Amino acid sequence: MKRALVDRFAHGVLAAACALSVLTLAACGQEESTPSHDAFTPTPEQVAHGRYLVKAADCAACHTSQDGAPFAGGVKIASPYGAFYGSNITPDKQHGIGNWSADDFYRALHDGNARGKHLYPSMPYTSYRQLTRADSDAIYAYLMTVKQAPVENHAHDLKFPYNLRFGMALWDMVFLKDTLPDASAGQSADWQRGRYLANALGHCAECHTPRNFAGQLVDAKPLSGAALGRVIAPDITPAGLAARGWTAADLQRFFSVGIAPQGSAFGEMYPVVHLSTQYLTNDDVRALGVYLLGDTPPAPQPLPAVSADGAALAAGRSVYLAVCAGCHGLAGEGKPHVAVAMNGNSTLRQADPHNLLVAMLDGIDTQKFAGVENMQAMPAFASTLSDEELAQLANYLRATWGGQAANVAAGDVKALR
Repeated sequence: MKRALVDRFAHGVLAAACALSVLTLAACGQEESTPSHDAFTPTPEQVAHGRYLVKAADCAACHTSQDGAPFAGGVKIASPYGAFYGSNITPDKQHGIGNWSADDFYRALHDGNARGKHLYPSMPYTSYRQLTRADSDAIYAYLMTVKQAPVENHAHDLKFPYNLRFGMALWDMVFLKDTLPDASAGQSADWQRGRYLANALGHCAECHTPRNFAGQLVDAKPLSGAALGRVIAPDITPAGLAARGWTAADLQRFFSVGIAPQGSAFGEMYPVVHLSTQYLTNDDVRALGVYLLGDTPPAPQPLPAVSADGAALAAGRSVYLAVCAGCHGLAGEGKPHVAVAMNGNSTLRQADPHNLLVAMLDGIDTQKFAGVENMQAMPAFASTLSDEELAQLANYLRATWGGQAANVAAGDVKALR
């Protein structure tokens, strides 16, 4: 969203508030603050629970950079509006949160208020607002035990007017809510627990729910998919999951291991599994699957037959045999610990070919999952295959194993290069 500044100051505040809310992928911005202390003596049990909650909330994804000290920040999230950087949340008193009290920490998670300064909703307080005070205190207790890292915070590098932080006060007044709408229906204990895991700790809506003109979550479309980054977050409503063949058992395997019959976690979902969901207890993984599908899950849809031009599919098959079949198999069956199956692959079953095209253009890095489950790197074909060849390949894959129309054009590929 890009909005021109108008002359009137009041209108300028509103424009800033809208602009500043668009991104939801970076970590919270570090704020300077004065020391504050409260009576807080954590127990070993509280610290242990906090360690688990930090994983469930996927804090490391935004607060631990590659080869950096744990939770010392520095993770860069590029965007059309500038760059956000994850902050230092170690107990370091100069650069981290060592001077923060448990009350301070709770206000940051619940209100997006970092000791008097408003955070950007890039730190998902819009979801964390649903966390209980007990869980906030446990997370704080654990973070106070990690090794202090005297690492200076990298200031956000945002374009005007997105760098006008004061606009967030108005944004919070208008859009910050206590709860998020549910995409599924249920009342069971598993559904209730899964709701907390998905909507609060896991903050799934931040990527999987579309946003409106001012960057706020669209209440009418919870978890129905959203285009935030290079890889589109897919529809994970019960109907959307069932349409791509997902079952509760498959979801549980996916969250625990990172690989299921429908494919493996890649793009921004890979660190979610790698850093977070693989560490959830079996009970929590089951609850997460129950919540996403509901207490009465819809039946997984069979792969529909697709009518397509035989000559066009033959051209795509030739490309597949030349560059894909060696890893993914002649019949799209895949190879364990090498490449996922194409037959019934969830990405192929998406109506929008965006993610498939991105994967073919960019490739996928080596994926190291739980236990011995690994997938080798998939090469990028942007420099070796033409737009027409990639379109032919995409149409062959979608029509043969995805149940989707063979309607990808060379221009669709070119637009994503």
